[in-house]
Amino acid sequence: MQVLDQIFPKDAATQPSLVIVYFGGNDSLGPHSSGLGPHVPLPEYIENMRKIALHLKSLSNTTRVIFLSCPPVNEAEVQENTRNSKIFSELVRTNELCQSYSEACVELCQEMGVKVVDLWTAIQQRDDWSTACFTDGVHLSAEGSKVVVEQILKVLNEAEWEPCLHWKSMPTEFGEDSPHY
Repeated sequence: MQVLDQIFPKDAATQPSLVIVYFGGNDSLGPHSSGLGPHVPLPEYIENMRKIALHLKSLSNTTRVIFLSCPPVNEAEVQENTRNSKIFSELVRTNELCQSYSEACVELCQEMGVKVVDLWTAIQQRDDWSTACFTDGVHLSAEGSKVVVEQILKVLNEAEWEPCLHWKSMPTEFGEDSPHY
């Protein structure tokens, strides 16, 4: 929130065509006893996401916004990795917390008319999601990233935005040099 205006100034000569907002994974961590850490209480997270959406939507009539919700985690791997770390041993990262932040993001976006990718649900469509989609139980692997890309492309393809931002709809600047798909 502290740098939103610096990253996306309202008076910039050129505004972005597309902004993808991806917060929630670290925010959804349970609170640390020290009061430090990345945890953001759910009501504050919702309000911050609302402010981000309003700011981005106000940049221009052609700035499009897609939010990505909080993905699930492989709890068993997360617990194993944090057990061996004194620094992270107190951090609580559960699918229950991730799901609540994901649902809040999806609900907020629906309320505000902002496109959203429900990563919580999309990643779990794979039978082997807990092992294939993460490198360490939290961070996305190549397979997990493929799910994210597929979901973003789906939104871009289905959105009725003018101009359409799906890559197949954009003009080719160097057609003769571009690979044919």
